[in-house]
Amino acid sequence: MFRHMQNSEIIRKMTEEFDEDSGDYPLTMAGPQWKKFKSSFCEFIGVLVRQCQYSIIYDEYMMDTVISLLTGLSDSQVRAFRHTSTLAAMKLMTALVNVALNLSINMDNTQRQYEAERNKIIVKRANDRLELLLQKRKELQENQDEIENMMNAIFKGVFVHRYRDAIAEIRAICIEEIGIWMKMYSDAFLNDSYLKYVGWTMHDKQGEVRLKCLTALQGLYYNKELNSKLELFTSRFKDRIVSMTLDKEYDVAVQAIKLLTLVLQSSEEVLTAEDCENVYHLVYSAHRPVAVAAGEFLYKKLFSRRDPEEDGILKRRGRQGPNANLVKTLVFFFLESELHEHAAYLVDSMWDCATDLLKDWECMNSLLLEEPLNGEEPLTDKQESALIEIMLCTIRQAAECHPPVGRGSGKRVLTAKEKKAQLDDRTRITELFAVALPQLLAKYSVDAEKVTNLLQLPQYFDLEIYTTGRLEKHLDALMRQIRDIVEKHTDTDVLEACSKTYHALCNEEFTIFNRVDIARSQLMDELADKFNRLLEDFLQEGEEPDEDDAYQVLSTLKRITAFHNAHDLSRWDLFGCNYKLLKTGIENGDMPEQIVIHALQCTHYVILWQLAKITDSSSTKEDLLRLKKQMRVFCQICQHYLTNVNTAVKEQAFTILCDVLMIFSHQIMSGGRDILEPLVYTPDSSLQAEMLSFILDHVFIDQDDDNNSADGQQDDEASKIEALHKRRNLLAAFCKLIVYTVVEMNTAADIFKQYMKYYNDYGDIIKETMSKTRQIDKIQCAKTLILSLQQLFNEMIQENGYNFDRSSPTFSGIKELARRFALTFGLDQLKTREAIAMLHKDGIEFAFKEPNPQGESHPPLNLAFLDILSEFSSKLLRQDKKTVYVYLEKFMTFQMSLRREDVWLPLMSYRNSLLAGGDDDTMSVISGISNRGSTVRNKKTKPATGKRKLPEAEESSSSDSMWMNREQTMHTPVMMQTPQLTSTIMREPKRLRPEESYMGVYPMQPEHHQPPLDYNTQVTWMLAQRQQEEVARQQQERAAMNYVKLRTNLQHAIRRGTSLMEDDEEPIVEDVMMSSEGRIEDLNEGMDFDTMDIDLPPSKNRRERTELKPDFFDPASIMDESVLGVSMF
Repeated sequence: MFRHMQNSEIIRKMTEEFDEDSGDYPLTMAGPQWKKFKSSFCEFIGVLVRQCQYSIIYDEYMMDTVISLLTGLSDSQVRAFRHTSTLAAMKLMTALVNVALNLSINMDNTQRQYEAERNKIIVKRANDRLELLLQKRKELQENQDEIENMMNAIFKGVFVHRYRDAIAEIRAICIEEIGIWMKMYSDAFLNDSYLKYVGWTMHDKQGEVRLKCLTALQGLYYNKELNSKLELFTSRFKDRIVSMTLDKEYDVAVQAIKLLTLVLQSSEEVLTAEDCENVYHLVYSAHRPVAVAAGEFLYKKLFSRRDPEEDGILKRRGRQGPNANLVKTLVFFFLESELHEHAAYLVDSMWDCATDLLKDWECMNSLLLEEPLNGEEPLTDKQESALIEIMLCTIRQAAECHPPVGRGSGKRVLTAKEKKAQLDDRTRITELFAVALPQLLAKYSVDAEKVTNLLQLPQYFDLEIYTTGRLEKHLDALMRQIRDIVEKHTDTDVLEACSKTYHALCNEEFTIFNRVDIARSQLMDELADKFNRLLEDFLQEGEEPDEDDAYQVLSTLKRITAFHNAHDLSRWDLFGCNYKLLKTGIENGDMPEQIVIHALQCTHYVILWQLAKITDSSSTKEDLLRLKKQMRVFCQICQHYLTNVNTAVKEQAFTILCDVLMIFSHQIMSGGRDILEPLVYTPDSSLQAEMLSFILDHVFIDQDDDNNSADGQQDDEASKIEALHKRRNLLAAFCKLIVYTVVEMNTAADIFKQYMKYYNDYGDIIKETMSKTRQIDKIQCAKTLILSLQQLFNEMIQENGYNFDRSSPTFSGIKELARRFALTFGLDQLKTREAIAMLHKDGIEFAFKEPNPQGESHPPLNLAFLDILSEFSSKLLRQDKKTVYVYLEKFMTFQMSLRREDVWLPLMSYRNSLLAGGDDDTMSVISGISNRGSTVRNKKTKPATGKRKLPEAEESSSSDSMWMNREQTMHTPVMMQTPQLTSTIMREPKRLRPEESYMGVYPMQPEHHQPPLDYNTQVTWMLAQRQQEEVARQQQERAAMNYVKLRTNLQHAIRRGTSLMEDDEEPIVEDVMMSSEGRIEDLNEGMDFDTMDIDLPPSKNRRERTELKPDFFDPASIMDESVLGVSMF
């Protein structure tokens, strides 16, 4: 082929023989064998050049031929040729660069030998050797010139054109290889003439190409010897590299940060403070690889430098150690970043690169406990708080060995080395802080924030060391400090931290359990006794409660509630005390809100602990009855507090009620726990109504109307977000009751109707509730949706009256909501068939529910609702549209069907929506005429060979769908006897189309007894019948004439071009009726166009199109006999 054909002819022949239909070729095909093929293909090119580098590549034939062919193929419009040839050319270029590098080295060696020989004295100089060296240098120079010519041909013929190819993979190949050239042969390629291509391509739209640019540059910046050649490039493209740290592709952002780290190491003056700050804040990124890369950059910039005088104190520990200043720097950075709630993310970002610094807990401890040295500035209060928080995060990271929430996909399995490091770290933590923690608590006992963080440290202790290390006295000191903190503080966070610490230490597996349990019991005895004593005095006072007594009761109740959250305090019988307190609050109505809130929470914990006890152990019937009584009494109390004047109290009561109703619902018996059946509690209608009223009054409100902020800072953006988050939780709690059928599903109607108005705030919650309720009961969910629309319609009537404007924003909003509801039913109409039908049934009944007091000549009061209901008509199957239409006629009078005034437009539009998409024979319900009895397609259809069985009426049976029985739909004044000669059912010899066979699902009854009509009505109906028959006959004649013309034209076309359909026995009508788009495709197939659309598969030919599957988006193709045979009712 190479001997007898030119490259252009070869490429043309390859293009003609290549099959583009599949679009696959080895470089793009998946699988290990094709990946191996790609690597082997690249390796083959390198080995070929390496084996031929001494002679064959200089024969002016092989390389010239290969380069010429690859250059031609790389410009092909066929993607497979262009991709493969570009890869081959780039790998060939890389191999030639390696040859050129070897030639350059050999030339330098030869030149050095020649200079050495020439500098010898004349006596020792060997002239023969000088001539040989000169000859060798000349040959090497010639070879190098030839290699450079080859490389120039490839670079200018392939790279310059393909580095901006339309295919990202080809562009990535070019950039990857030029990076190798510049790194391998920097003397020839590392200059601005080649670097500019990498810089330009950093703006590429595809992430994989930008990624190749960054990895190519990393290989250059890693070598510090090349930094001088990169100065101009760095100054030109530095801003682009910095901006790529925020790339939407995380892999690109990671490599950009790593590249900046290499730039920082090469020269610190290049990056400005602003450039560095753009990278600093990425340590708080949720994507861990980005954060880790930014953490390494931060560490290299701020923590890796050490002053020379620090070399003498490397062996010191604590405050005088080398890490003291670095820890302070870390604290300063954390405070300046102003993200004080994300210390865990900062620690995780630097964990891999600064482990020794972050695990220097001795240094951190000494900075907190020891006095500052002479001339050293002490830490401020904020700095101490930040240091304690960072120290806690490092301890948690070391003990748990997994990143914080949001940074990882889950807990991974630790290796043996990691497990050993984890155990060693926990041992170090326990040995250090078992002694230091009591001292830290004593120093910062009055600071709530510091104490809260310090009290979390025992959760990560190895408690066995308290015994093996003889540290019991330090445990006692810790217990005393926690006791003092409980007595000093009333802050909820501090008290809960103390409770969690006791819970962590009260582990029965360790020998210290008895010691801690005794301390906990003594503390709770004192708190319970104090609470009973204070409560007795507090409730006995006839006058208004004293503020000091109320404060004492509240502070004690807070402590008990915090401990009851994590500890079982059932033996102190706290239910009775709290019940008295709450009962008094209901009777008097002057109980302080915080006391009520904490009393409700404490009582909730009492009930939950009793339920846990009954579930875990064998319980008696008395225990069940007692818990049942307490639970129901508590629900009644919460129901009373739902009407409290204080919003915080109502929110607490509502939240607890949702939790209790969910816990004690029918779900409690799941898992074989039938013994708990007496505890099942179903809320009555009054409780459901009050909870729903609470949701409507406190959740579905405007942001400006919510004035629940305790500090009165509602204008603050953070407080608005927090208030919205609280309202979302309240709504989600109630929706959970709906989803789990704890409350009636129809209560969701008041929530669903808010979908559009509060879409931005609660749209996701409401939509998910719709989805879950539809999975439970499709029909009831549909009834709930239509009920919500009815409620909105009634509200509009109350505001505007019955003579409202149907173009008003309110009515348009209801229609838009109905449209949104219809979209939630999806595309599978068979699954939602009964639900949609029930929805239309309820909607029709509502529209005709209220007759007009002015008489039948005026529309029903709710008739405009049919305009809203028409939004759901598209979700009906064709045969169901007919059934719904018949049901609509039950509510219509003869006069209604003749009305054409504007007030009757909703009825007309709804009727049209039911008739749309179906055949005109649906009109036979009124006219008795099928206007499309004979169509073009029916004339082509062959008569049926056997009798077709129509579905029987008995198949359509359903408890909720008897309203659609065809036998009951004929007794309407507008319906007359259907003439037998025009019924499609009577035409047995002609095979029915799917669209015409709907009447078989609901067969017409030929005989019915109707009340006699007056003479004028009968005459009017007969005249209308004759007029419609005449119109139908004329339409049939026109259709037949058009068909004959089409068939004649088709036959003439076949005679003129028999090659198109030479195997067809007769023309296909469907081909003649193709769309204009299809005809244009057929015309284009016979013409040869030059096109740049190299990636599109060729169009199908005429015969292939006839074998294609039917269009499943065409209603006529999906409504086959199998679907029609499914009876709905």
